[in-house]
Amino acid sequence: MTQEKNNNLVVEAKGLAKSFGNFHALKGATFSIPLGRIVGVIGANGAGKTTMLNAVLGLSSYDGDLKVLGLDPSKDRDALMKDVCFIADVATLPKWMKVVEVLDFVEAVHPRFNREKAMNFLSRTKVPLERKVRALSKGMTVQLHLAVVMAIDAKLLVLDEPTLGLDIIFRKQFYQSLLEEYFDEDRTVIITTHQVEEVEHILSDVMFIKDGEIVLEADMDELTQQFIEVMVAPGKEEEAMALGPITKGSTFGKATCVYKNIDREKLAKLGETRRLGLADIFVATMTGEGQ
Repeated sequence: MTQEKNNNLVVEAKGLAKSFGNFHALKGATFSIPLGRIVGVIGANGAGKTTMLNAVLGLSSYDGDLKVLGLDPSKDRDALMKDVCFIADVATLPKWMKVVEVLDFVEAVHPRFNREKAMNFLSRTKVPLERKVRALSKGMTVQLHLAVVMAIDAKLLVLDEPTLGLDIIFRKQFYQSLLEEYFDEDRTVIITTHQVEEVEHILSDVMFIKDGEIVLEADMDELTQQFIEVMVAPGKEEEAMALGPITKGSTFGKATCVYKNIDREKLAKLGETRRLGLADIFVATMTGEGQ
């Protein structure tokens, strides 16, 4: 990750590896995450995202060097968890508990949970404290989830598919509240999700992982300027191929090419150009030539 804004690394991994028998889930991954960033970890199913998160959280053994908040997760997990919050999708909230019992539980297990802050957030909602989680609407479940997240004063928040199964309205509510009411320059957030389009506007950095390897690690602002798609004008196909597109396709009968780090003015002479969204960049990176 770009470290100009903050040199204080929250996560630093060198040669991170993990195997399950003959299957290599991580293959010497090397990456770093500075303080005060929102990082999206994007990869297909089985790419190694969960294995990487488990190593960062001290939930599994690994080979290589890994430091999280200056600690070794495999040896110092108890100390690490005082400053780390990990929440998977909302379905993990215990459905048999009442809302107030969920708050009791989190207060008992996490030393940095601020019950007053959680209650303040819930007071602005219609979530009934005495109702069981299973009886809450999807919207109320999201609000409870947010109340728990925002009331934990963690330096590192790890969200693994946090809005899985929710309607688009509630997914947007979750991420917008996370950005506006929780995140600041003293916190770092790592998010894995398949709903790439819905998180790209809040991400400061992104990592693409494929077959256990980090294939791209970039600042979002820089990344979106690197990739350009061209709808090639008739008669310009040969020139377009000569510039070495990383992917080629066809739209409305016209050739389309995606380029990385090619001068935009040069590309504009070939046809209509557009910047790619994160999902398209991910697909181009995973399927493109010379990656």
